[in-house]
Amino acid sequence: MAIGIIQEKERLAFRFDKLGVIISILALYGALLAPFATYRANRIIQGEARGIMEALPPHLGYGLLFLVVAGAAVALLRTPALFRMAMALAALAALAGLIGIAADHLTPPENSYARVSPASGFWVLVFAFSLLLTDALTRLNPGPGLRLLVLAGVLVLAGSMLVAGRWDGLSIMKEYANRADLFWAEAGRHVTLALGSLAAATVVGLPLGILCHRVERLRAGVLNVLNAIQTIPSIALFGILIAPLGWIAANIPGASAVGIRGIGAAPAFVALFLYSLLPVVANTVVGLAGVPRAANDAARGIGMTDRQRLVTIEFPLAFPVILTGIRIVLVQNIGLATIAALIGGGGFGVFVFQGVGQTAMDLVLLGAIPTVVLAFTAAIVLDALIEMTVPNSSQGNAA
Repeated sequence: MAIGIIQEKERLAFRFDKLGVIISILALYGALLAPFATYRANRIIQGEARGIMEALPPHLGYGLLFLVVAGAAVALLRTPALFRMAMALAALAALAGLIGIAADHLTPPENSYARVSPASGFWVLVFAFSLLLTDALTRLNPGPGLRLLVLAGVLVLAGSMLVAGRWDGLSIMKEYANRADLFWAEAGRHVTLALGSLAAATVVGLPLGILCHRVERLRAGVLNVLNAIQTIPSIALFGILIAPLGWIAANIPGASAVGIRGIGAAPAFVALFLYSLLPVVANTVVGLAGVPRAANDAARGIGMTDRQRLVTIEFPLAFPVILTGIRIVLVQNIGLATIAALIGGGGFGVFVFQGVGQTAMDLVLLGAIPTVVLAFTAAIVLDALIEMTVPNSSQGNAA
């Protein structure tokens, strides 16, 4: 009898997916218990939560509920990974389209003051099916090309909905419409800060990492200093840099003309540059230290100079590790550049902090969502590039 109970438990455990149980609970909670959209008569008053059946026309509401229940069942059971991925993509595409329809459905005709925003249920559903998609991709163990293709498909879908105006009724798009020129100007500043500080850190960090690798007594001191910089909170480092940069702008001719000031982009750029140095230098040291001794011995045996070994042997073999450090820096800087708005550095943080000050969550999202999308896209693209640079025997192992 006891053996039969144990066998039955093992059979049930085999049939149900452990992660799928969590995904199913999240999906059903988001669809049945949490609000799908929030309606407000104007921008500043408290919103009214609306469930799926209130936020959508009946036929679309029932269709979404059916799709969510089907997706929860697919996640719960041990279904093929390809089927799980297809269900996740279908659910995410449906959610993307239906939230725009919900905005049009809830907004009274000819009413320019009403605001409709995605509510907690929508975000829970997006998270649940994004988790299902990630799980499916992990099980499929795709190569970098397929991952980039999936990313491109998601971005094309989102871009086509934006261009077609499917989301124009949402509050976040109304916030964007009122600030379109400013949005793109701040987007340019955000990208410039993130990429510019990365480029400067790469130019300085690579030679410094090579030097630390070659001169061992220098390594500990440099890495300790860079580690100490990393421990300083970002807003504190921005503040620390205001005084010296302000002095430089006031006392050195031409400094102010090239953009060096106590507040603005200059302290933000310098802070991001300093934060970027440790991953670049440390990964350069680790990558060069990981070059097989046999490869260096063979290069010496055929008469290569130190410079030739570095360029043709050591650096190519260490490049995947170095690129990993660059990936860390880029994703880190995209996020940290948001804080630069507090000292006049611009970027998407302008909308985040304006929204916080005005208690306007959709304005916060106008700055937060592009930041997340940029960081997520950069991480996937650079992960794919890293995998493409490793030896063929190890490609396809990361997902």
